[in-house]
Amino acid sequence: MKQDVVYFAHGKESGPLGTKITYLAEIARKHSCQVESPDYSSTMDADQRVKMLLALKPKAKRHLILVGSSMGGYVSTVASSVLKPSGLFLMAPAFYIPGYKEQSPKPDARNIAIVHGTNDTVVPLDNSVRFAREHHVALHIMESDHRLTDVLSEIGQLFSVFLERTLQD
Repeated sequence: MKQDVVYFAHGKESGPLGTKITYLAEIARKHSCQVESPDYSSTMDADQRVKMLLALKPKAKRHLILVGSSMGGYVSTVASSVLKPSGLFLMAPAFYIPGYKEQSPKPDARNIAIVHGTNDTVVPLDNSVRFAREHHVALHIMESDHRLTDVLSEIGQLFSVFLERTLQD
């Protein structure tokens, strides 16, 4: 096991090798992190996905970093209360969604950042604004939609800086 491990959680209709994960995983590897990207597509239930992540018992010798997109952002945040990662990087996280068990999950990480698009029609930007205010979390607003793929290079730069900050001891 490497000292630093990044665990990705994909969105509801995405997969473990989606565009954002593949791109950000390469950046994580450049920072000498081990990368894990479990497949949660066997269930569309967000809270079942949280249980799946916790069952994997992600660990790192030094820093565990959780990265989640959309439903995966919710999954990573809820799991952070148990896993206590060093970092939590969230893209268009699905917070305040009817039917999800935790309506305002408490993030538990030393370094937390959210990226959200202004034109997101799946998860309203206001949800991330509200969450960032409630939990005093950095919020990066991009001129993009829910997928954020057209601003991937900007997200990659943010993620690289996020990793540098998080991996410092």
